[in-house]
Amino acid sequence: MSDRILLIDADKAHQEIQLAELSAQGYHAEIASDAHQAFQMIELSPPAIIVCDMQVPGTNGLELLWQLVRRLPEAIILITSAPEDRERALEAARRGAHDYLEKPFESEELLMKLGIAQQRGRLNRANRLLRWEVARSIAERPIVAASGSMIEFLETLERVAAYKSSVLLVGEPGTGKEVLARAIHAQSARRNESFVVVNCAITPTKRVETELFGAIQETMTGSERTQRGLFIDADQGTLFLDEVGELPDSLQLRLLEVLQSDKFPSATESEMQPMNVRVLAATARNIEEDVARGRFRADLLDRLGEIRLEVPPLRDRPKDIPLLVDHFVEHYRQTLVKPVRGIADDALERLVAYHWIGNIRELENVIERAMIVARGDRITTRDLPPDIVTSPTLGRSANANLSLKRGRRAIEVDLIRQALRATGGNRTHAAKRLEISHRALLYKLKEYGIRD
Repeated sequence: MSDRILLIDADKAHQEIQLAELSAQGYHAEIASDAHQAFQMIELSPPAIIVCDMQVPGTNGLELLWQLVRRLPEAIILITSAPEDRERALEAARRGAHDYLEKPFESEELLMKLGIAQQRGRLNRANRLLRWEVARSIAERPIVAASGSMIEFLETLERVAAYKSSVLLVGEPGTGKEVLARAIHAQSARRNESFVVVNCAITPTKRVETELFGAIQETMTGSERTQRGLFIDADQGTLFLDEVGELPDSLQLRLLEVLQSDKFPSATESEMQPMNVRVLAATARNIEEDVARGRFRADLLDRLGEIRLEVPPLRDRPKDIPLLVDHFVEHYRQTLVKPVRGIADDALERLVAYHWIGNIRELENVIERAMIVARGDRITTRDLPPDIVTSPTLGRSANANLSLKRGRRAIEVDLIRQALRATGGNRTHAAKRLEISHRALLYKLKEYGIRD
């Protein structure tokens, strides 16, 4: 399947010539005469390649380019311009366009540029897919997003992964903060280096200090053994400080000094070693309240939270629950060697309606238990804990559309369309991203009437 091309040009004669030439070469091209029409077409079906003239009614060329880059960050954009607009075309290239052609140009030149653009697009999509698959494969709990809040969160996560700035993940217990921290590491330039986890909530305090900074310990024979700290193990990689809000007062200043100096004191404290460590941290505490009460240092919070991300609780993203349930059913079907292959609609409805205080961790535990006690090939309400079965809908309208079949269909259609857009219509890659077989994807495309 060839990449879809959108031609944005007010010159109708030029449009027709380009359209005819591209169609003759087997391209699927469409035309828009102004910015308003272009944005309407983009909303209906995002193109992989955009050929945009600098003189388009409804906006100036640079403003239009900025809007296109913002709305379609993965699209390849080629700028066309008259000779007098050459400087603005070069500026457009600096602002996000991938190349430009000066009018008048020969069809061979356009086809050559499109060939290069297609190759670049395939490489970009392959690299993006690889990064995503790496990020998803680093933990047992998946990162799924059907709800708007989680999609936005993961998009932010991917953007911040490229930088060294410290990130503080704030969220309730069980929301998967370590999984998200690993995803940041896996999508960063440090992905091939160490990812080191320190649990700041462990006791006693001396153990946390030894874990972080190392120590000289006396062995049973009377000799000394040096235990190096995890800062050294994380050099060039990522150090994840889990439950950093529990860090004892006595260690907060020492940690701050290390982060400010980018130097690590050895266990003997006779020398300082330079280090290159990206620090990620997570807490379930109200850290600002701890600062106000003097329990946590404000300057350390500033250092750890250069970027702060709030992890949405599971009860605020019910659209993600069916996806998580499907994942856990498949995971425990394999690990428990059980013939359970799905969940009944009424049972899934109870899971979606439940108020998940323990978040994803609690949901996983419920599914594991249900898989163990299930007697058929599907999880039913009798396999769920009584408090979930009898739980009210917790604020959801009694008149709301709670049809699981329609809800699941809507979610699946949306995710399939996202996967096809992200992979440029490559069904094999889309199936891998959706974690289903190629044959299953073909069946769903036919069942839902989705045209790629």
